[in-house]
Amino acid sequence: MIRAVARWVLAAALGAIGILHFSGTRGFRVVVPEWATRISRLDKDAIVIASGAAEVALAAGLVLLPGERRRIGIATAAFFVAVLPGNVHQWRTRRSTPGLDTDARRFGRLFFQPVLVAW
Repeated sequence: MIRAVARWVLAAALGAIGILHFSGTRGFRVVVPEWATRISRLDKDAIVIASGAAEVALAAGLVLLPGERRRIGIATAAFFVAVLPGNVHQWRTRRSTPGLDTDARRFGRLFFQPVLVAW
């Protein structure tokens, strides 16, 4: 029961944040390091949209594919690892996004990232 509730809460959070990536692309651009655009050959907007799409897809998978729970859990953990460099970049450059408008909040998120990976 607790696992099911935790999965639904994680799915809701991922889905909501993912949708925000589509409507607030400009606000999330500050999280994308310059090197990510060079490596991926995508602009910052495309990276933001792609990460939002990944979040929505992972959220849907967590809810709609219970038989694939383990694989989707691994993919979700990998996603949280993959976005960590962007979170570090945001903290180092002291740039704000919605809900992360202070150095303490940006720094605190770095410590929450392992919790998300384990979740």
